Amino acid sequence: MTLKKAEARKKSGKSPARLVVIIPTLGRGGLVTRLLAHLEGQSRLPDEVILSAPDETHIEALRSYLFPVRTIFGKTGLAAQRNNALRSVLGRFGIITFFDDDFIPADDYLESVGRAFDQHQDWVVVMGRVARDGACTAGLDWEEGLFALHVPERNPPTGVADHVGAYGCNMSIRAGAIGDLRFDERLPLYGWQEDIDFTSQLRSRGHVVRVNAIRGVHLGAKSGRINGMRFGYSQVANPLYLIRKGTVPARFAMRLMLRNIAANLGRSFWPETYIDRRGRLYGNLLAIFHLLAGRIEPEYILRMPK
Repeated sequence: MTLKKAEARKKSGKSPARLVVIIPTLGRGGLVTRLLAHLEGQSRLPDEVILSAPDETHIEALRSYLFPVRTIFGKTGLAAQRNNALRSVLGRFGIITFFDDDFIPADDYLESVGRAFDQHQDWVVVMGRVARDGACTAGLDWEEGLFALHVPERNPPTGVADHVGAYGCNMSIRAGAIGDLRFDERLPLYGWQEDIDFTSQLRSRGHVVRVNAIRGVHLGAKSGRINGMRFGYSQVANPLYLIRKGTVPARFAMRLMLRNIAANLGRSFWPETYIDRRGRLYGNLLAIFHLLAGRIEPEYILRMPK
């Protein structure tokens, strides 16, 4: 925050909401180290950063940073790791920002998030625009991600868009709106739609928006992800579970599920080298079989081969 902005805040009697960054991680210690160093370049530093991992083997030795860094260890799984961190920060911060360990935010990201919540009291979830998403490709390395973040964009989108839910690689939540809501740990391991499930429920408490001026790059690192068959099962089982749960609009969930099935089916003949399309398709079909047999459950992936 600049001196002029700080003086303006002082005159108005308002102090900026305390902001914590939570980074769930699994098997990506090197990326976490680079992300922490990158966050030191933020125009508004986080008041604290929480690393949530299964155990200390997933995090490299930490040095001193310009902000406090804490580690929390517990149950494996994205939803569980988010919840572990949430429990430790509720009541202490006004804004909770979740970053994937392979997300690179622009240097004004946190400052822009704080300003967005300050200026729009009816917003409860704010996500930034993913300028480039390596999850849709073979992935980006750190240097490619930084280049993509800083290369000038032609006619970038502007404005604000309402969303059913937020993309979990970068999402910020007004802490006061959370209450007793938690991420659903019935969506195990990689989670798959645990972010949409959680933030969609917050729509009853305010707006869930994407602010296009807030930017970042998602590297889409392939390490730490579950195998194709398990992921394919989740692509069908999780949306069906959320429809039954009533937290995600059926049209949204069905469109997502059918699009993934169609992609896996169509590309299984000429699959990408970085996606196990046939494994995903097998997982899709297994989940459909379980649906017809009346036994669909997201946790089944825990009993599938690793």
